[in-house]
Amino acid sequence: MYEQALFDTTEHEPGPGGPTYVDLYLLPVPESNIDAYKRQAQAFGSVAREHGALSYREFRGDDLEDGLDVAAGDLMTAALVEFHSREHRDEVMAAVMLDPRVKGIVQEPLADFTRMSYGGFEPLVTV
Repeated sequence: MYEQALFDTTEHEPGPGGPTYVDLYLLPVPESNIDAYKRQAQAFGSVAREHGALSYREFRGDDLEDGLDVAAGDLMTAALVEFHSREHRDEVMAAVMLDPRVKGIVQEPLADFTRMSYGGFEPLVTV
């Protein structure tokens, strides 16, 4: 499966051993809203970085298997956010969700967030 990046925030220096925890979000977004969604995701990612996320990247699926729930007219997006640990993620995301800039972002729903899949992941294999 190959994906095309929507945007990437500036490079980060995760330190020895690199990030040890990531959040992954999958969200189908109507193609008609993709430009506005990119702006919204860029703003959200910038706030996450300001509050301590090591990186924030969004991708647009372009080679997806049939099992993913992507309706005609939608694009599957994937967000990957890196943290030092689950505890670090919890601290960062608590601050992000309280940030007034994020509250403004989520008031303009550009996708059906009930269709979002997400979770936190710790490393299993690093090569």
